[in-house]
Amino acid sequence: MLTDRSDVRELVRRKYGAAALTVLNGQGAACCGGVGNGGKSSACGGDVITGGLYDNAEASAIPEAALLASLGCGNPTALASLSEGEVVLDLGSGGGIDVLLSAKRVGLTGFAYGLDMTDEMLALAEQNKRDAGVENVQFLKGHIESIPLPDSSVDVIISNCVINLSADKDQVLREAFRVLRPGGRFAVSDVITDGPLPPAVRADMESYVGCVAGALDRTDYIARLERAGFTGASIEPTRVYRFVDLESTACAAEAIRALSDDEKTALDGRIMSAFIRAYKR
Repeated sequence: MLTDRSDVRELVRRKYGAAALTVLNGQGAACCGGVGNGGKSSACGGDVITGGLYDNAEASAIPEAALLASLGCGNPTALASLSEGEVVLDLGSGGGIDVLLSAKRVGLTGFAYGLDMTDEMLALAEQNKRDAGVENVQFLKGHIESIPLPDSSVDVIISNCVINLSADKDQVLREAFRVLRPGGRFAVSDVITDGPLPPAVRADMESYVGCVAGALDRTDYIARLERAGFTGASIEPTRVYRFVDLESTACAAEAIRALSDDEKTALDGRIMSAFIRAYKR
């Protein structure tokens, strides 16, 4: 049972630290870190959440280790319509895949920040930055609930299946609003729900780190964005999941496996990956 925010944060840190070490030590892809049709080999490439998110051109433009460490549920850099000269911040940047892709999209006149709390992921991101030969990038250590950047300092906030892991999502959204410049935009991929989940799934900490139990309902997500000050909030589903598919992923929780077949069928479509947009006027 989830007890407090420090419990959640430490569980996330341990799991994602171990995932980074898997890649740093040359042991293959991180759990659920499949590259799908990205053109690189991976034992997790068929994962219904993380597989097949990056196309061949994107895969060939960045180091293989960045792909192998990808634990996202979408491709925010492809959906955010980044422009030359913009400043981008990736919340929970992990091994740096979306930061490096963003840096290429905004060009040398732009800049890309990555923020992560996990030392192992930051070490991997720095290695990937060196291997990619990208200069307009900086990785920062910190928490997404307390972004170490000044007010009104970035044009675009991206994130890839990380905000759902926070135990204080309202604070994350307030911080995102604070660091965005007027006219800036929030353009993240995240796991959301559309309807209630069984209490056992919500309570399962393994499920929390697996991006299920911490997911906000789509109407709740919109309401929280508006309370933080954002306007024009919208949600675009990108992948809708069946529970039988979630059960087969490497990161499935025991609470999901324990559901009966009828219970799983009844819940189909209630969990999805989505692209969430909002604006700071």
